[in-house]
Amino acid sequence: MASVIHFTIATTAEESADFRRVLWTGEHTQLVIMTIPVDGEIGEEVHDVDQILTFVSGTGEAKVGGATKKVAQGELVVVPAGIKHNFVNTGPNPLVLYTVYGPPEHADGAVHATKEEADELEEAGKDEPPTKD
Repeated sequence: MASVIHFTIATTAEESADFRRVLWTGEHTQLVIMTIPVDGEIGEEVHDVDQILTFVSGTGEAKVGGATKKVAQGELVVVPAGIKHNFVNTGPNPLVLYTVYGPPEHADGAVHATKEEADELEEAGKDEPPTKD
């Protein structure tokens, strides 16, 4: 019998100080929470997967495909695969969000305390999503 996977997502995201924490990885999607520190950013990037980001607290800027939009609590931004994007914290508090990747983008269970750690692990090939055998 399958169990119910359940999160009080805003609370779970708010309680994590980690830059990135993978909460759940399925075959087709992945749930990740992120905390972007004051004056921080995710960093300009392009994924081969779709991404949906929902903002829990804080304020920032979404830079997607050359356009910029202010973001805040309760807002959602879609980033289609192949589109250059970045999210920047512009407020006085951490920018907290959760994101869903489809398909998964990061290693199952990955926890990256800082952006620097996340970048190092990605560059070293140690943050790869699970593969089908």
